[in-house]
Amino acid sequence: MPTPENRSLPYRSEIDGLRAIAVIAVVLYHFGVPGLSGGFVGVDVFFVISGFLIGGILWREYDATGRIWLRHFYMRRFRRLAPAFFTMAAVTTLLAWALLLPFEFREYGKALISATVYLSNVLFYRQAGYFDTASEDKPLLHTWSLAVEEQFYIFLPLFILLLSRNRRALLLALAGCWAASLAACIWLTPTHPSATFYLFPFRAWELLSGVLLAIWGIETGRRWRGYAVLSWLGLALVLASVLLIPAGRHFPGLLAMAPVLGTVLLLANGTGMNPVNRLLSAPGPVFFGRISYSLYLWHWPVLTLSLYLRGGYSSWAETLAWMAVSVVLAWLSWRLVEAPMRRARLPGFVFLGGTVAASAAMLAVGGWLYVKDGLPGRFGAEVRPHIAASGDFLQDWSRCHRPTEGPLMGLEVCPIGPEGAPRVLVWGDSHVRAVKEGLDRTAHEAGTPGLILWRAGCPPLFGLRKTESAATPAQDTACTQANLQIRQALPRLDSLDKVLLVGRWAYYATGTGVGLDEANRIAIHPAEAPRQVGVPQVETLTEAAETTVSGLLDHFDEVIVLRQPPEVAQYDSRLAAREAAHAGWPLARAPVTETAIPRTALSARADAADAPWQDMAEAGAISWIDPWPRLCDDAACHALVEGTGYYFDNNHLTNSAALALRGLFARVFTPEGAGS
Repeated sequence: MPTPENRSLPYRSEIDGLRAIAVIAVVLYHFGVPGLSGGFVGVDVFFVISGFLIGGILWREYDATGRIWLRHFYMRRFRRLAPAFFTMAAVTTLLAWALLLPFEFREYGKALISATVYLSNVLFYRQAGYFDTASEDKPLLHTWSLAVEEQFYIFLPLFILLLSRNRRALLLALAGCWAASLAACIWLTPTHPSATFYLFPFRAWELLSGVLLAIWGIETGRRWRGYAVLSWLGLALVLASVLLIPAGRHFPGLLAMAPVLGTVLLLANGTGMNPVNRLLSAPGPVFFGRISYSLYLWHWPVLTLSLYLRGGYSSWAETLAWMAVSVVLAWLSWRLVEAPMRRARLPGFVFLGGTVAASAAMLAVGGWLYVKDGLPGRFGAEVRPHIAASGDFLQDWSRCHRPTEGPLMGLEVCPIGPEGAPRVLVWGDSHVRAVKEGLDRTAHEAGTPGLILWRAGCPPLFGLRKTESAATPAQDTACTQANLQIRQALPRLDSLDKVLLVGRWAYYATGTGVGLDEANRIAIHPAEAPRQVGVPQVETLTEAAETTVSGLLDHFDEVIVLRQPPEVAQYDSRLAAREAAHAGWPLARAPVTETAIPRTALSARADAADAPWQDMAEAGAISWIDPWPRLCDDAACHALVEGTGYYFDNNHLTNSAALALRGLFARVFTPEGAGS
């Protein structure tokens, strides 16, 4: 995160040029410009610059007076950072009110609170990673780096005050913190990349690199003229980092040392009249350096909210147009907010009062959004069924556990129904999760304990291995191992009488998704055989289904299979809600969702998926539960039934649907002979 220059220090124009490289790299990376795989390292450059400038200010004060004036220090920080931040936050909140769906606006409220109290890095660490596509739904995600810097502003002056009586001990302690932070970052990045990316203790070494450089310069009387070759090396390291460092699990770690070292070299040799410094001091880089803080603040809300509204940019020309909007907003913010507030002769108590009032307002708004569930009343009746469906998938899985011993050791085991030895096993993929509420309610109503075993994207079949585009190789292997463990565990699960199989059979039969998720791919093969070439996947599915049912009948009185609910190919509740909410907006995406699908369009996939099970049902090997009559009429199948959203996406049911269809599961949990 860029910090405006402090006027109490001699102005160094090349630092603004270095800021320009950093902020432009971040902006271009976020807007998806190709060839800049490591553009995110601009934040690391900012961290070093911030440490250098703030460390220099504090050390000069400590060197001259033997103490740190915290009140003056924090007033300077607030004066430089708070006005632009609160302006951005206020405008972004207004746009989010107009655009975001309730559950998204509710999460925005949490982010607004966290950003205001400088803890957004902790919040986002606990959510999805920075490199996840879900990050594009978080308009305040970029404030994580502001939080890291604010935490640094708390840590450094207090640390200096704590050890101020012993100069040598203070220097050794700062160096020790730098070394410990760097070591922890390198050590933990392979196993805890989100923690090392977001959290201050693992980023402190980058800021302290700048601090230690500033202290070294002050203690030795450096004029920072240095050597041209070191400036060239520093520039090469920074640019190579921007161009070559890959996004993902290996950053920061060792990879972050390149941009940090490059920035240190550029700062240490920044005042010499060499070509690098002259380039960095040119009017263009200096302009972007001066607006860098505001550009960083504004570019991410512009990007996320425009993509949210548009669904994707239509061309590179549009991408450039939105980047230009970011630059214009940044210039206005710098010209009308940052610069005037830096020059304003307001008494400290006035500025402090304004900062406290703005903070209180943001906290109040964020809390209001959270408590009021994102203000669902903002949208009309045509949007609400889709909004309700998009949030109708949260369930209570608190009874789930992983046994530490026994035949199911290590697997996630989820009891349903009343307490007691389970009589029914429900085994499946994510479609089990989708109908869990209906299964649980039915089990309670029947007084029959049950047990759920499920794994997303994992067919509940014996003798298969799978390769899926939406899964990692480790997850694919875990699926095969879990199914083998379940097969071996069955002889020891003697309380069970029935088993219900639930799966997205069409996905496994055809190997692809459909409609809005058609890019998903899955290949299934016999677990103990070489990969099959030229064998239709439906044949592999059929063989596995027959083997599985035969094996299950050795241990269960009855095998029941749920027919996969029809896939409403072009439906997704969240996308449909956005389209309905933004209808009439001049830049809104063209609608792509459909709430119904003709039966004729379903026949090919459904026939392939149903055939193995229907043959066994006709032979009396299994019982067959068919939800289609409750979801379809003679002509089509519907995502909305009597005004209620029955689908979360194009193949998963909502909790409302699961509860409405629970009568279909009654026979699963009815003891043999009951009611006869």
